[in-house]
Amino acid sequence: MKFAVRLIKNTFHPLKVQDDVKLSQGQMVIVNTERGEEALSVFIVNKEIQAQWQKFKPEGVSLIRIMTEQDLNTLNEQKELEVKALLKCREFAKNRKLVMNLTRASYTFDRKKITFYYTAPERVDFRELLKDLTQEFRKVRIDLRHIGVRDETALLQGKGICGQNYCCCTFLKKFGFVSTKLAKDQNIPLTPGKITGGCGRLLCCLNYEYSNYIEVARMLPPVGSGIMTPDGVAKVASICFLKQKVSAKLEDGKIKEYSKDEIEMIDQEVNIEIEQTNNVLNYSDNDDNIDLRNLDNDKNSSTGNI
Repeated sequence: MKFAVRLIKNTFHPLKVQDDVKLSQGQMVIVNTERGEEALSVFIVNKEIQAQWQKFKPEGVSLIRIMTEQDLNTLNEQKELEVKALLKCREFAKNRKLVMNLTRASYTFDRKKITFYYTAPERVDFRELLKDLTQEFRKVRIDLRHIGVRDETALLQGKGICGQNYCCCTFLKKFGFVSTKLAKDQNIPLTPGKITGGCGRLLCCLNYEYSNYIEVARMLPPVGSGIMTPDGVAKVASICFLKQKVSAKLEDGKIKEYSKDEIEMIDQEVNIEIEQTNNVLNYSDNDDNIDLRNLDNDKNSSTGNI
């Protein structure tokens, strides 16, 4: 039976276990990682994952020991210390008037190292802050790590508007580029509250089905083009990608829905006026103060530094 542990940012690594050691799903163990000793939960690896590991096997981590009752108590104490350390670091940063948002403090299990994760709109000179932290946390290695707002959400975790855990907290390893064009091309209303995640940036899932929409769009005439329908000449008013149909306005003013097999493109100009507001693509949020460009990815969206 194969085992794995999940490190920070949802990366699973094989767990190197001696043959005489028996583990179970969810059991807490102490392992040796590049950060130092860490307390992690054990996962049983199924056959499908084992097969994938034969092609590309991530670097394994070594088991130090199974956690005892005393270790579990130490871990609980450590979580309290991490909260206190985070609050102390925020106090120092405020006193130094640094523009940075401290997200999380994380100790290694042996408490030889503490990492502070933070987001910031611009580069931060934290040399004086580091001196304060060194005086406060003696004999502990200090690591201040700048991360993006998407990385921050992956660390803090949570649930999306779909009701599921954030993708970045479950299976998503790398962030793809996301722009408002993806939402527009899929006829999704450009309402910030509907198309953004907890990070304040556009939902990563806008990328998942985009290729399907582009494929369907190639088979259907664009909005505003003239077509021949079973009911006569018409102009395309809107497109329903999921149904693979178009809504077209006829010469008598009626709007009907047609599949791609029922229509033909025509080259001639069709003198029929369509209301652009009927097309979902032109929907915009009522709040004029919201700049949709701020929702797109930028240099502070993701650093991959966790």
